[in-house]
Amino acid sequence: MISARILRGVAGVAGFLIVGELTIRFGLTDDVVFPPPSLVLWEAMGLLADPVFLSGVAITLTNWALGLIASVVIAVPLGVLLGSLASVERATRPLLEFLRPIPSVAIIPLAILLIPVDSMMKVSVIVYASLWPVLINTLYGMHDVDPLAKESLRSFGFGAIDVLRRVSLPSAAPFMLTGVRIAAGIALILAVSAELLAGGTGGIGVFVIQAGSGNRTDLILAATFWAGIIGMVANSLLVLAERRLFHWHQARTGATT
Repeated sequence: MISARILRGVAGVAGFLIVGELTIRFGLTDDVVFPPPSLVLWEAMGLLADPVFLSGVAITLTNWALGLIASVVIAVPLGVLLGSLASVERATRPLLEFLRPIPSVAIIPLAILLIPVDSMMKVSVIVYASLWPVLINTLYGMHDVDPLAKESLRSFGFGAIDVLRRVSLPSAAPFMLTGVRIAAGIALILAVSAELLAGGTGGIGVFVIQAGSGNRTDLILAATFWAGIIGMVANSLLVLAERRLFHWHQARTGATT
């Protein structure tokens, strides 16, 4: 079944590329100056041997990883705390609901003004953006814990810490990992967006800016292609981790990823 899904996905992408290639090659879009997919893919392959681009990818991935890890370190304990203490969650919920809808890209200019260190500014923006999916999913996971299981453990004399460690955290763990998977994509978007708006010494976004200054649309799309591949690989690895680690949760809920 998985192979059939992959084949359908490959066929869909191939069909899209063929239609785009034919449309551009045969001049059906005379008013639009756009490189054909074959040229974009050719340039994308060439970027694999470009040390400037590879150095930029390393910078982007470093900021992405640091921001994602920091968001998990902050959001998971905070979500467990709020999910365990209903009174604290009720007190902080208005603030969370006020901050959560603020577009993360909108705070980049403010972060540029407040944080003078380039890498720290970018990581901070990534943390802010990717914190929310992990926090909200951790909260949902804590609320989804079976109350009967917790009461059963308490009836045997186990304390609050034991109930948290033996029941609440294992039950909420699949929700946490789902939050991390969602946050990984958001973190990559913010990593590149921060480079596009703030510039810097390197990164995928900086490479795109430089390609744009030279009117190299093909290089812009080639770099964007690799950003998409990175996001897809990260998501696929986290989906695989979910299936391997929490197959029991998918079997219980009937969820498919």
